[in-house]
This record gives sequence, structure tokens and C-alpha cells, in this order.
Amino acid sequence: MKNSKQLWLIFGPVICAALLAVGLLSIPWERTFSAGSLYQAAASQTATVFKGKTMRQKAYKQGYVPFYGSSELSRFDNMHPTVLATKYKRDYMPFLLGGPGSQSLSQYLGMQGAASKKAVMIISPQWFTAEGQDPSAFTIYYSPLHAADFLLKAQDTEEDRYAARRLLQMPSVKDSHLIYNAALRVAAGLPVSKTQRALLIWRRRMLANEDTFFTSLQLRDRLPKIKQQGAKLPKTYSYAGLKAASEKEAAQNTKSNRFGIRDSFYKRRLNARLLRKLKGSQKKFDYIESPEYSDFELMLDQFAQDRTQVLFIIPPVNAKWRKYTGLSQKMYEEATAKMKYQMTSQGFTNIIDLTKDGGKKYFMEDTIHLGWNGWLTMDQAVRPFMAKKYVAPSYYLDDYYYTRGWRERKQVPATSLTNKQVLARLRSK
Repeated sequence: MKNSKQLWLIFGPVICAALLAVGLLSIPWERTFSAGSLYQAAASQTATVFKGKTMRQKAYKQGYVPFYGSSELSRFDNMHPTVLATKYKRDYMPFLLGGPGSQSLSQYLGMQGAASKKAVMIISPQWFTAEGQDPSAFTIYYSPLHAADFLLKAQDTEEDRYAARRLLQMPSVKDSHLIYNAALRVAAGLPVSKTQRALLIWRRRMLANEDTFFTSLQLRDRLPKIKQQGAKLPKTYSYAGLKAASEKEAAQNTKSNRFGIRDSFYKRRLNARLLRKLKGSQKKFDYIESPEYSDFELMLDQFAQDRTQVLFIIPPVNAKWRKYTGLSQKMYEEATAKMKYQMTSQGFTNIIDLTKDGGKKYFMEDTIHLGWNGWLTMDQAVRPFMAKKYVAPSYYLDDYYYTRGWRERKQVPATSLTNKQVLARLRSK
């Protein structure tokens, strides 16, 4: 008896605290976020913000617009979309979603339960490799909360079956027996069981409460950097003034190398030995056949379900770097044509193709990421897209894009819309 009392005195408080915590997290909670915390979250790019949804949902209702992408969003120079929107007090503010390794599958899962009327999507052709989504990178952005949202709404459709199969291929999904076994049923075209549904609802509530209370405590403060970069810009918006500021900043930061790469990146990431190793190393790269095309279709499907107007940006590769590494421009443009055909054939026509601009001065910040003049060119499409009144789009999805035949297809019909035509449509009333 004494031993029992002693054990209770030791472990009783711990058990009670754990039960209390579980009980509190099982109750639906609401909270408000300050304007400052939403702004901080929008520019933060932390994995916790990506994995959550509460702050995103609140932000979208207050004029924030998701900018989906990967590592290019981390390049905060004076022409970055967040810097421009902040400096000129625009009616919208980018909510940056993505980082190194975040590809279509990660972004699709993150879109669950957080719809927006408009969005900007930067598509990296480098995602479209023979391997597609890297499982270890997927783990960084994987959220059981998003997975639970997906499983609870899943139906017997090609989209949901394909998404479930792809999730089952990711090791991080196997960490939860509940999510893994529910995904098995969806992949087989079966609904989740009644028991699984009840447990998923309970688990989602706990995860949503954790997101509500703890995500705002783990934000990266980029306000000083945004203000610093914005101070270099003209007081009032003008393209000529911004172009001058862009080129001044770029010239000061690209003095150490022949590729036009930012000096700090070149010194930190490249050296003579590595350069010799990389010469001609990308001759066999191929972005035309990839599982990424079907993962990308998941995103298009979700945009269609949410009736989101989307502006797609396809960036180039630094032309000097492309020639040095042997990357085929012909292959790059053929892969881009395949992406554009997949989009336009289903009603997604707001596409700015920059793949031929990699040789323009100060267009790229490093080997594959937009910089200075590249961001400014992108802004010429973003501004009219945001200014134009939202009209619910009509999309027509085709399950063919989930097939192996499409993923491995090399030749596709050419698309007709040029950048100039897309910009004219965006600016028209």
C-alpha cells in the first residue's frame, strides 16, 4: 500500500497534468492574432507556419495572398514581392509559402482547409526530375494536421486515390498508424472507416489547437530586413525608378564572378574545386519525364476546387551558368511547354514564362533563382493580376494528367498565349 501511495505521489501529478492537457487540446479554441503577428507570419517562411493553417486562414481574410514556391522566396533583395508590397502599401500582401525542397506534393497537402481567392505560384522546373519529390525534403513540411484534413474529405476520385498513394510513399506518413491505415483505404478507393473518422476528427482538433496556440510563438522576424531593403527604393512607385534602384543594388552585389551571381552566394557556395567539378555536369539533366507532373496536377485540382484565380510564374536558369554546366536550353523549354500545356488545357491561362530571360542583365540572383530585375519583371504581372477584380474561374480538369502516359510523354502541342498577351489580359478591365 505504501508503495502504491509513493508511486501515486510521484506519477499522479504527471498523469493528471497529461490528462488535463489532452482535455484542453480536445476542446475547440478560437483566438485572434494581431496585425503585426500576421505580417510576421506571412514573411516568416518557417516550417511551423507552413504546417499550420489557422494564421493562414485569418490572413487570407485580411488581404494576404499566398505566394507558393520554394527556395527563391527566401531571397530578400530590394525587389522581393514582400518588400514592394510593404513599401508601396498595396492592397494585398504576399503570404510566403515554401522553402528549399517544398514541391507540388508538399504544397498540395498544405492547401487543405486554407482556401484563397487569388494566388501566385512560382513553378521551379528543377522540381521535375526523374525522382520527383525528395522524401526527406517532404518530411520537413509534412503536417499530420493537413493529412487529417485531406483524409476526412477524401472521396473515391482519381485525385484522392493518387494523392493517397503518393503520401504512402513518403516515410514520414508511416509515423502515424492512424493516418497511414486511413490513407491505405483511400488509395484503394474505400472511405475511411467510422472508427478512423472519429479518431481523425479528434486528432485534428488537438493538432488545430496546437497550431492555434503555438505557431505564433515560432516566427522569424524579417521586418528589419524588409525595411532595410525598402529604404533603398523610390518614395513613390515608378517602373523607371525601380529599374534604376534594382540595377544599382545588383551591380554592387555581383562583382566577384563572371556568372552575375550574388557575391555572398558565390563565395559561400562555390569555389575553384567545385566549379571544375560542376563544369558540364548537367548535360544529361531531363525535366520532361517526371512524377512531378502528376503531383502538380494535385495542386491544379485543389485550385479548381477552391475556385482560386492563379498567376503562374516559370523562372529561367542563369544563362551563363546553364552554358557552363551544359544544361540544355532546348530541354528546359520543352519541359516548360509541357507544364504550360497541362495548365492551359484545363483553363489555367495566367502564365508568365520567363524561361528565355536567363541571359538578361541582373535577372538572376544566383544559378537558378530570380533576383533584382527578375523580381521586377514578375511584379509587372503581379500588380495587374492583384488589381483586377476577382471573378470565379472556370476550370475543366482531366484525370489523364495522373497517368504514367502523361508523366513520360515527351512531345506536346505548343501553347499559344505569349507573355505580352497574358499581361494585356491581366490589365484589361
